[in-house]
Amino acid sequence: MKRNCLLVLLFFTNALTFAQPFASDIAAFKKQDSLSFPEKGQILFVGSSSFTMWKDVQSYLPDYKIINRGFGGLSLTDVIHFAGKIIFPYQPKQIVIYCGENDIAVDSTVTGTIVYKRFKKLFYLIRKSFTDIPLVYISMKPSPSRWVMKRKMTEGNRFIEKFLRKKKNTRFVNVWDAMLGVDGLPNQEIFLKDKLHMNARGYALWQKLIEPYFMK
Repeated sequence: MKRNCLLVLLFFTNALTFAQPFASDIAAFKKQDSLSFPEKGQILFVGSSSFTMWKDVQSYLPDYKIINRGFGGLSLTDVIHFAGKIIFPYQPKQIVIYCGENDIAVDSTVTGTIVYKRFKKLFYLIRKSFTDIPLVYISMKPSPSRWVMKRKMTEGNRFIEKFLRKKKNTRFVNVWDAMLGVDGLPNQEIFLKDKLHMNARGYALWQKLIEPYFMK
């Protein structure tokens, strides 16, 4: 009887974890905040694994205090869902977003237009709580392993850039073009062996592209 109860408990625990794939990430952020809650007035990074793996981001941008709340596999719908845990608890002076790539990669029905609409929903959600906060969106990058999705990603980038151009206190940072080689294909030298995530050279390039838009 006890064994059956244990199996049932394990089943529901596993089911809950599956239903909430980012539960461990959120728990880690919550624990981190409980130990040392971030001071207000920092720059908040929100997005997917390109931020998660930038663990030494502070060394690239030593003149800025950064709260990194990126985690692997995140889509724009996830950011919207978890906004109350990874955006609104803080009092940042600026928000930097890198997200949208996974939306397309995990669902073949998602188009560039859908990514744009999801971003727009997130934008207005943020604006409800942070009316005038400066917001930076880093364009989706040309990952070699996702080059077949080029059309959808460039379409999404184009729509988001056009949208932000009409909004106050926003910046669209185009990293796509700078990450291509002279042949017009993704520059393999700035990516890891997985051809998806960047190496130190890739992050050095990002630092040069995005830092001019950061607030002192």
